[in-house]
Amino acid sequence: MSTLAELDRVSDLNHRADFPAIPADWSYLDSAATAQKPKSVIDAITKAYAVDYATVHRGVYSRSADMTIAYEQARSKIARFIGAASPDEIVFVRGATEAINLIAQSWGASHLKAGDRILLSVLEHHSNIVPWQILRERIGFEIDVVPLDEEGRIDLDAAAEMIRPDHKLVSFAHISNVLGSVLDVKKARQIADSVGAKLLIDGCQSAPHLAINVAELGCDFFVFSGHKLYGPTGIGVLWAKPDILSSMPPWQGGGAMIDQVTFEKTTFLDPPARFEAGTPNIVGTLGLAVAVDYLEKLGADAIARHEAELTIAARKRLKDIKGLRLLGPDDSAAIISFSIEGIHPHDIGTILDEEGVAIRAGHHCAQPLMTHLGVAATARASFGLYNEVKDIERLAAGLSRVVSIFL
Repeated sequence: MSTLAELDRVSDLNHRADFPAIPADWSYLDSAATAQKPKSVIDAITKAYAVDYATVHRGVYSRSADMTIAYEQARSKIARFIGAASPDEIVFVRGATEAINLIAQSWGASHLKAGDRILLSVLEHHSNIVPWQILRERIGFEIDVVPLDEEGRIDLDAAAEMIRPDHKLVSFAHISNVLGSVLDVKKARQIADSVGAKLLIDGCQSAPHLAINVAELGCDFFVFSGHKLYGPTGIGVLWAKPDILSSMPPWQGGGAMIDQVTFEKTTFLDPPARFEAGTPNIVGTLGLAVAVDYLEKLGADAIARHEAELTIAARKRLKDIKGLRLLGPDDSAAIISFSIEGIHPHDIGTILDEEGVAIRAGHHCAQPLMTHLGVAATARASFGLYNEVKDIERLAAGLSRVVSIFL
């Protein structure tokens, strides 16, 4: 059995106090669903509404001008955070789900045709499956699904065998939201390049945990959500190469994205404004920028190291639990999914909640993956930069109680 002394080798970041919504007696292990917010982000949101608030891109008065400057500075900051060459490559959306829908309904609707194919994988989140199915019904292209290897990674060797000249898009999760398995994006890029296909990377789970540089990754699209990155809900990012953005027609129409409007014809602004119809989530954008500041101050390498050590320690500790089956690879990134034979994940989650431990229980918006795993649902513990060794011990103790009740 793993000892607390062994787990103490994890180098805590000791920033739990920065998160006011996490009391001392609560272990929050659901960051893959949504991350808690540091006080600096909460304060920035409060100040933006209570002191600085005004619209952007429209007002001629000074406060509106100041808010516009802050809003566009946030765009620049987020561009630097993911290694984008220009702020104009950053499109603000409500989240990764809207970003993929935008890509499907704009790029996909204008670039895919009947007889084309796209390549997804078994482990994709529903938000990287359903938008393509909706578009398929309209256009008539085909969706091919890459299997997983024995460890629960996207089988890129199989993908290389499956890829064909009529594949126009490869769209994969960077990190599985269920298994924590990490995609070799550069190899995926080579596979897409072999037939001239575009590569879309769902970075929802990678942006909070890994250093992201879209130029080095070599993808054509990268999407992520702010609320998983310690920022507010309702804000997310679509990044795409500038020539691709320029080739995409608007998805939604309204104010702020037009050049000239007449009843005969409307012309549109260049990206990113073309894709940001209406009044944007001004305060959410500012909050996301402060979340980026917070993460950059801690350092991506330090965060990744801390979470990797926690994940390794937790997997080692959970192996001692009777009947528990760990899913995904040993080097899963800040996510541990598991099942206990004979116990429903919802029962696991409910009893853990009584012990002050918050996990996720369900299909995690990945029902095709559940079918592949042969289960209806799993329990999932996921780590953030605020988690500590004591959270692992609480989880293990709670699971021991679960087993004592049901088995």
